[in-house]
Amino acid sequence: MGYHLPGVASLKPKHVQALVARWKGLDLNDATIRNRLGWVRWWAMKANKPGLIPNDNAVFGLAERTPYQGNRARILTPEVTAKVKDAATLMALRLQAAFGLRREEALKLRPGRAIQRDRLCLKASWTKGGRYREIPITHERQQALLLELRAMVGDGSLIGEGRRYVDAMNAYRHHTRVAGLGNAHGLRHAWAQWQYKARTGRDCPAAGGPTLEALSADERRQDYAARLEIARELGHNRIDVTDTYLGRRYQAAPKRDRAA
Repeated sequence: MGYHLPGVASLKPKHVQALVARWKGLDLNDATIRNRLGWVRWWAMKANKPGLIPNDNAVFGLAERTPYQGNRARILTPEVTAKVKDAATLMALRLQAAFGLRREEALKLRPGRAIQRDRLCLKASWTKGGRYREIPITHERQQALLLELRAMVGDGSLIGEGRRYVDAMNAYRHHTRVAGLGNAHGLRHAWAQWQYKARTGRDCPAAGGPTLEALSADERRQDYAARLEIARELGHNRIDVTDTYLGRRYQAAPKRDRAA
């Protein structure tokens, strides 16, 4: 865009404003721009300029995220898996449930490259937005599933030899629709809630657990740390994203009675 930035700390508010204006000019939706601003906030944090970008996206004329719509977690039960007649689709669903993956990530994952000792390393080319990330392997069921995946695809992926990604995605959509699962995004919600309980010892608000008002100071710090880690492992940078998966951190204010 013609700006000269001699170092990582050279980023200024005017550059961010110019970026947002450019993205809007490309007709990107608000959700995409919010995600990209998350990357810029990460840049600012690493450059020791955490106050560079306001936390409120309304400053940039962007709509906020969709309000919390209730607990959308979905468990992959035997009754559900019995309806999935395609082996690759079923394995993709199991990976989504075990690691909180998006469907694209589950289909593209190559175990020979992804499994690194105690973590799953997702290449940028496999992920939404091209952002590399790592997910800890903490449970023996996760390890057993990855062994099954290796036996199934070897050094390849669930896309399959000689098949295009779009073909694999179309097959996934067909078989999940027939099984009544839709895009199966609820599996990511369930994974996030499982991880929250594993890290804090209590249910998240979406699953009936307490909001911040009921927590001690130590528990609030624990809540923040767990949410931040889960957000990163889901492929996000901002903690407020976890409200969608885990429920609001604060109790929602009651609606005012217009007749009062």
